[in-house]
Formats: sequence, C-alpha cells, structure tokens
Amino acid sequence: MKNFRLIIIAVLAIPFFSSCGYNKMVELREGVDAQWAQVENVYQRRADLIPNLVNTVKGYAAHERETLEGVIEARSKATSVNISAENMTEASLKQFQQAQEGLSSALSRLMVVVERYPDLKANENFRDLQAQLEGTENRITVERMKFNESTRNYNTYIAKIPQKFIASIFSFERKPYFEAEQGARQAPQVQF
Repeated sequence: MKNFRLIIIAVLAIPFFSSCGYNKMVELREGVDAQWAQVENVYQRRADLIPNLVNTVKGYAAHERETLEGVIEARSKATSVNISAENMTEASLKQFQQAQEGLSSALSRLMVVVERYPDLKANENFRDLQAQLEGTENRITVERMKFNESTRNYNTYIAKIPQKFIASIFSFERKPYFEAEQGARQAPQVQF
C-alpha cells in the first residue's frame, strides 16, 4: 500500500514539475552557460594571437621592450582569471572584465608604438595579425552582447511568478551581466 501511494504521488508530481517552469529554467541556464563558453572562446582566440603579434613587433621595435613586456604581462593576467558560468558572481565577472580591460589597454599602447614604425605597418605578417585581432575584438563584442541577451532571458524568467518560487527552491540564482568598461559612458574629447 505504501509503494502504491509513492507511485501515485510520483505520477501526480510529473505534470507539476514539467509545467512549473523547472525545465525551462534548466534550458535557459544552459543557454547562459553555453554563451559564456563562447565568450571565453573568443577571449582565448585573442590571447592566442598575442604571442605572434608581440614576436612580429619585437623584430622591428626591439627597443620598445617595456611596451612588449606590458602586453605579455597583461595577457598572462587575463588568461589566469577563469570563472565558471555555474558559479559566476558580479564580483568574479568584474575581476574577469578588469583583467580583459588591462589586456585591451596594453594592446592599444602597442598599436600606438607601431605607428612609429612604417616598415612594421607595411609588414604583411603584422597586417594579417592586426586584421585577425580586429576581427576577434568584433567577435568579443558580439559574443558579450549574446551573453547579456541570454542572461536577460534567464534572469527575467526566474524572476516571474510562479517560477520565482520554483527557482528559489531549486537554487536558480540571478546571473550577472557584462557591463560597459569604466569611462565608456563619457564621450571622448577630440582636439585638433
């Protein structure tokens, strides 16, 4: 008789769990996790391009050692900060973003240095690497936007009633967004 009651409870519970939004929450969370993996993928692509870029520049601008070392150090910091989509917090995402912003800044300084070397700018290898890097930066922007979209869908869904109650029972927590880099909200001043 006891087993029969358990079977009845299980059969009655199946429609509850399939229609309460649990499965949709799992689907949306997996979407956020997959999109985060894609964000990491394009950041890794950028990190992989940097050694070739630095070596190419080194051949032409060896006395720009400080700038080259800055890029290498920033790459090392950026690749050492790893976070999982499953336990991502606003603080861990901010730390990841800061490391990536440091690398972006170092690369910007490197590109300024390159302007002083016309032979380097004319080098086909360098131009190819620069084009790949620019393409990767565009991919990063697109993937971050897609990540924020997936995160918005997930966060919105788990905040709605009745899903909010199910989300709290099964520990579906809000995911953080990528935010604009510091200073990006201020228009740059252009002087001629």
